[in-house]
Amino acid sequence: MSFNLKTTVQPDAELSPQQKKLNRLIEKIEQQKIDLAAWEKAQNDIQQYARQTLVPAYNELHTVLFQQLEQLWKHLHGGEFSKAEVVLLDEKIQYLAAYLKDSKALSEQEINTVEEIDTFYQQYAEHTNTKKAKKKPLTETDFKFESAESDADETAFDPFDDWDNTKHEQQREQAKLKKQQEKREQAAKMAEQSLKTVYLKIAAVIHPDREQDESKKLEKTEMLQHANAAYEQQDLFYLLKLQIQIEQNRGAAQKGLTADQIKFYKLALDAQSQQLDSQIDDIIDSLVWSENAKIAVQKSKGKVQISDLYEQIDADTAAIKQRLKWEKERLKYMSRVKGIEMLLENGVI
Repeated sequence: MSFNLKTTVQPDAELSPQQKKLNRLIEKIEQQKIDLAAWEKAQNDIQQYARQTLVPAYNELHTVLFQQLEQLWKHLHGGEFSKAEVVLLDEKIQYLAAYLKDSKALSEQEINTVEEIDTFYQQYAEHTNTKKAKKKPLTETDFKFESAESDADETAFDPFDDWDNTKHEQQREQAKLKKQQEKREQAAKMAEQSLKTVYLKIAAVIHPDREQDESKKLEKTEMLQHANAAYEQQDLFYLLKLQIQIEQNRGAAQKGLTADQIKFYKLALDAQSQQLDSQIDDIIDSLVWSENAKIAVQKSKGKVQISDLYEQIDADTAAIKQRLKWEKERLKYMSRVKGIEMLLENGVI
C-alpha cells in the first residue's frame, strides 16, 4: 500500500539525532517495500525461465544416469570382475541410486527400481556395520596399551576440551539467536497491539471537523481517508510514518518527538523491517535450486539481485549440459561388460 503524504517534514537540521535515525529507518523500509514488490513481480518470471532452461537439462541428466544405473546393476554379476573392481562398481551404483531416489524426472516404475537398489545397499551397509561393531577379544597388546593410558600424565591433551569449547560457543550462539527472536516477537506484538492506538491518535489530530480553514480541511479529509484505508488493511507502517510526520509538523513548541515516542516507533519499524527482509528471503530461497546457487546467495549477505539469479540459472544449465555430454559418453561403454572393464581400467567409471 502506498500513499503520497502531503505533510511537510521538518528540515533535517531541526531534528534530533534519534529522529534522524528514525527517518533513515523509514527510508530503508520504503526501499525494502520496493524491493519486495520487485521480487514478487520477478518470482514467476524466474521460475518460468528455470522451467524452460534448467529443468529440461536436469531431467535429461537424470534419465541418462538412470540408464547408467540399470546397465551397471545388470552387468555387476555378469562379468568376471575382480574384488577391487566390484567394490568400485558397488560404490558407483550406490551413489547413483542415492542421487536419483528423490528425482522428479523419472517414472514411477523407474523410481521403484532406484528405491529397491538403494534399499539393498542401505541394508548391506547396516549389516557390515553390525559385524564391525561386535567386540573383539582383548589381546596382550591391548592390555599393555590400556595400562599405559592409565599411567599417562594427567595434564596430557584432553580431546574433550575442544568439544566443550565448541559446545559452549554453540550455546552462546543459541542464546543470542533466542534473544533476537524474543526481541522480534516483542516488537511484532507491540506493532500489532498499537495499530488501533496509532490510528485513533491520528484521527484525533487530523479530523477535518475540527479544522476551520477550508483548504486545510480538504487536506485533512484526504489524509484521514488514507489513514482509514491503511487501518482497514492493517498497514501499520503507513500509519506510523503519517503519525511521525504529523508530530514533527505540529510546531517547534512541541519540540519534536519525545524519547518514549521515538523508542516505540523504532521498535515497531524494526519489526516491520525484519518482516520485509524475511519475505524477500523466502522468495529468494524458493528460487534457489543448486548448491552453487545456495553458496552464491550466502556469500551475497542479503545483496543478491534479480539479475544474479538469472545468471546463476544460466551457469547451472551450462554446467549440467557439460556433465550430460560426458555422462552420455560413459553410457555408451556401459552397455557391454568389456566397455565397463575399459572404464574401470582407465578410472573413469
